[in-house]
Amino acid sequence: MALEAWTPQQLVREYRFRFKKRFGQNFISDKNLLQSIVQDAGVTSGDWVLEIGPGLGTLTQALAQSGAQVTAVELDRDLVQILRQHLEPAAISVVEGDALELDWAQVLQGSGWQGHPLKMVANLPYYITTPLVMKALESALPFQTVTVMVQHEVALRMQAAPGTSDYGILSLVVQYYSQPHLCRVVNAGSFYPKPDVDSAVIRLDVRQQPPVGAPKAALFTVIKGGFSQRRKKFRNALKHVLQDWNLDMAQLDAVLADLNLDPNVRAEALSLQQFGAITEALLALGAQP
Repeated sequence: MALEAWTPQQLVREYRFRFKKRFGQNFISDKNLLQSIVQDAGVTSGDWVLEIGPGLGTLTQALAQSGAQVTAVELDRDLVQILRQHLEPAAISVVEGDALELDWAQVLQGSGWQGHPLKMVANLPYYITTPLVMKALESALPFQTVTVMVQHEVALRMQAAPGTSDYGILSLVVQYYSQPHLCRVVNAGSFYPKPDVDSAVIRLDVRQQPPVGAPKAALFTVIKGGFSQRRKKFRNALKHVLQDWNLDMAQLDAVLADLNLDPNVRAEALSLQQFGAITEALLALGAQP
């Protein structure tokens, strides 16, 4: 029977599949949602797609049916066997391994990829969402978009604006590399088994150039320092960074004044551009990261 005619529940029974709690396995059971994710990701004929965590392969099949060439990386050996029996090999390559450890360029090249633009699509286990998203964004691979199903609250944090309760380090780092678009909220009933919380599909449109000119390493140090003690004023939270960079508080106060920023400002009120401007000003004063 073709894979699209099966439900996750049927495949689980047919293969006597045992869920492995450590992998956070929740399979998409809503067939309409599968097509929506393909559309959210902007996947069309001729695209090359890297899918992380295909599970039982229902989304994999939907991606391939759009005309894309799909390389699907799955950690669970039992699922790999199911995928290889049911999926059409002409358009889909199933790779067994840990996506966090594998060299994605080598994996893709093994599927015939030759440097084409890429799209990543994934229904991510909650416990590895951030490291996998960051691996994609920080890679040298030519990703155009990264479309992932994540915990709803994580999606909100990724696209949060300054001054909101969800805004923080994750917001700034994700927005440094990409422009996030929250595509849809997905209730727990769309999965088998049902997770404890709702999910969301978010698409990250990968930037070709950074949105600020400050050196990335120094910028991220300032961002992380600013949020290290969230309830404190930004200037106080950054004290240890200033010490490490051989600067003093008076110099930071002068920078804030020059940028017309309130000396009592907290990190969650600062935009990515303002963090960039602060970083560049501190480096111009002779900061030694």
